[in-house]
Amino acid sequence: MKIDKKLIKELVDNLDEFKLTELEYQEGDKKIKVSKGLKSQETSRGSTVIPSNKAVLSGSDETGIRIKSPIIGTAYLAPEPGGKKFVKVGDKIKKGQTVMIVEAMKTMNHVASTNDGVVEKVLVNDGQPVEFGQALVLLK
Repeated sequence: MKIDKKLIKELVDNLDEFKLTELEYQEGDKKIKVSKGLKSQETSRGSTVIPSNKAVLSGSDETGIRIKSPIIGTAYLAPEPGGKKFVKVGDKIKKGQTVMIVEAMKTMNHVASTNDGVVEKVLVNDGQPVEFGQALVLLK
């Protein structure tokens, strides 16, 4: 499927113009959803596309091992609302250990650590939209 950048730009502009946080567009079997996070003053990455050119590149100047999102979706730091977080800064983790969940299309996908290490920084907020390849956790 070819990405229609002009259509995506128009949808993002509509988010700002109409002060929306989320917008969904469907034509035939093509479905595009753009959204903005509300947790900070910066614009977050969308759940399906980048909603603006001010996308957050968290920790881009920091060194370490990055655990990246395997899919587009919504990141959750705990198995249930109000539950104990999978990991926190300073935790020693093993390769294969769950560090968070990314929900996509009502399916909860566990994100496993790619290496052993110590959690230096969690790069996303609970409930934040994430995209494929976005860094979620920084290990040292």
